[in-house]
Amino acid sequence: MFDNLSDRLEGAFKVLQGNHKITELNIADSVKQIRRALVEADVSFKIAKQFTNDVKEKALGSGVLTAVKPGQAMVKIVRDEMAELMGGQAEGINLAGKPSVILMAGLQGSGKTTHSAKLAHFLQNKKTKKPLLVACDVYRPAAINQLHVLGEQLGIDVFSEEGNKDPVNIATNALSHAKNNGHNVVIVDTAGRLAVDQEMMAEIGNIHKAISPSETLFVVDSMTGQDAVHTAKAFNDVLNFDGVILTKLDGDTRGGAALTIKSVVNKPIKFIGTGEKMEALDVFHPDRMADRILGMGDVVSLVERAQEQFDEQEARMMNKKIATDSFGFDDFMSQIQQIKKMGNMKDLMGMIPGMGKALKDTDIDDDAFKHIEAMINSMTLGERQQPDIINGSRRKRIASGSGRTVQDVNNLLKQFTDMRKMMKMMQSGGGRRGMMNMMRGMR
Repeated sequence: MFDNLSDRLEGAFKVLQGNHKITELNIADSVKQIRRALVEADVSFKIAKQFTNDVKEKALGSGVLTAVKPGQAMVKIVRDEMAELMGGQAEGINLAGKPSVILMAGLQGSGKTTHSAKLAHFLQNKKTKKPLLVACDVYRPAAINQLHVLGEQLGIDVFSEEGNKDPVNIATNALSHAKNNGHNVVIVDTAGRLAVDQEMMAEIGNIHKAISPSETLFVVDSMTGQDAVHTAKAFNDVLNFDGVILTKLDGDTRGGAALTIKSVVNKPIKFIGTGEKMEALDVFHPDRMADRILGMGDVVSLVERAQEQFDEQEARMMNKKIATDSFGFDDFMSQIQQIKKMGNMKDLMGMIPGMGKALKDTDIDDDAFKHIEAMINSMTLGERQQPDIINGSRRKRIASGSGRTVQDVNNLLKQFTDMRKMMKMMQSGGGRRGMMNMMRGMR
């Protein structure tokens, strides 16, 4: 995510390395490189210039000039300004009304239908809501069917009217259906449209008037850069939406849309799409995004995702198994499933400070655990419960059954044994001391 921008900014900060303090002379080159990095990230020159002027002003302010480590001081200034540029604070979604009504708008191909389902899933699982998805895209072939398929996968009701080609009528009928069936959130998926198509823009305006949504969200593809910003402005002039869902952020190496859309339309980015999975929809936190762009990771978001998968009762059982040396491969498999639910593996690793840079050129497949799962599934119940019984002949059978080599099985068993030792060590009273000793031994 935003790899190109991160690399260029890192280069800009290197200018200050080795200097004892920030001066007008050594900051000039750094600021010039930051501006160039922003322009290359598809940020408009006007915004990039204003941003770097603000950074320069603060960097040359009282107290900063005498900073012991000017490079760090500069990073802090850029981080704060970048967070402010993207909105400053996270903006929540407005769920007023009984039911709450959310209208989804945007261009063709921006991901409205998919993100309507993702948003419904988010509200169902994290806000304990009972959402209703409404299929108002009567133009795109299979759009209604797509929403029904997604709704069935997620266990969320979908409202549609076969043969009805009037989206305004469908939306108003959906509201009545929601009230009669106990749905407290209605998410209306509309057809993709161009801002220059007056007839289609008038249509979504009529839908808006008919259902009076508590929240109107503009869905836009982040990878279109400044085009995304321009279309957001055009839609906002007509629709006056409340916030933005920025999709396909996991594939965006530049970040121009994320950085500038707030300053251009004065509307916050509320959610970001970070992958294909239905769980890959996150609340947008400008400060955390600034941290990630500058290579600081996002530990808070990582912890939040882990907590969502945390089961207290299961954790107690796991601790008991670790204490009694009965932690087996079935338990290991359960842990893997929990990690997979947290999201894209490369995205998760990028949340750890320093890991984003380390993994920049490394391709981490979402199926990274697939070969491990295959080997575990090739084990008998007894082998999974008591890994110590796996001898040479059993290893050959497991390798053959999973399509892997005996060396792969050996590596898995070694990793599993090491992990068990570490978990036991962490549980013991001298866990910290033991971990330190282990780390010294690894040097």
